[in-house]
Amino acid sequence: MRTFTLKLTDDGVTLTAYLPEQSPEMKHMEKRPSMLVIPGGAYMFCSDREAEPVAFAYNLQGYNAFVLRYTVGKGVAAFPRPLEDAELAMQTIIENAEEWNVDTDKIAAIGFSAGGHLCAALATMGRIRPAAVILGYPCILESIGRILAEPIPSLEKKVDKNTSPAFIIHAAEDDCVPVENSLAFASALAKEGIPFELHVFEKGFHGFSVANSSVYDKQEHVDYLAHLKCWVDMSVRWLDGRFKS
Repeated sequence: MRTFTLKLTDDGVTLTAYLPEQSPEMKHMEKRPSMLVIPGGAYMFCSDREAEPVAFAYNLQGYNAFVLRYTVGKGVAAFPRPLEDAELAMQTIIENAEEWNVDTDKIAAIGFSAGGHLCAALATMGRIRPAAVILGYPCILESIGRILAEPIPSLEKKVDKNTSPAFIIHAAEDDCVPVENSLAFASALAKEGIPFELHVFEKGFHGFSVANSSVYDKQEHVDYLAHLKCWVDMSVRWLDGRFKS
């Protein structure tokens, strides 16, 4: 595994790469699909639970992974600054595609909570849009801005014919970011004819990430979230279908 961190801006925005080693035994992996990972954290911080563990989950599926730590904090994370960070991350991956063994037709992005908002913004408003996005319990509605560092645009209103296809996961009992956020985005995608897959799990709290012991130390939490671990494999199967079509 080749791992390194690039400084994208002078004020703390970074991109950490997790690149599986090339092997003559796996010649079909000379160019790999890639995942841009965008952690949540209410635009106040970037959650470690939704960073490296997510990158590793996709590494195991044959993906290059890149974790973006974007601009956060009151007074500095106002839109469109985080979106500009995400666009810069996409541009950096594309510009280094040859060296990093990236298949530029197969660059996806995944975001959680506020990072899900940023990922959905990249899918709807970005000047460089991913081939597909994975949205984990995303903030979508303008009204959820009350719990974030700065107000946000309501992204169900930004969906258009050029929006990236989306795979969306949420827990119905999420009491931090209501499931209505995901439902509203899925409805907007449906109206525009954008391919999507939506999975609403009955049980599960906010911030479940990959839902295993790599992100939760209490066995009671691991047990409670065990039924959610399937979403990673489900998302990869969905991406395989997108990328092969």
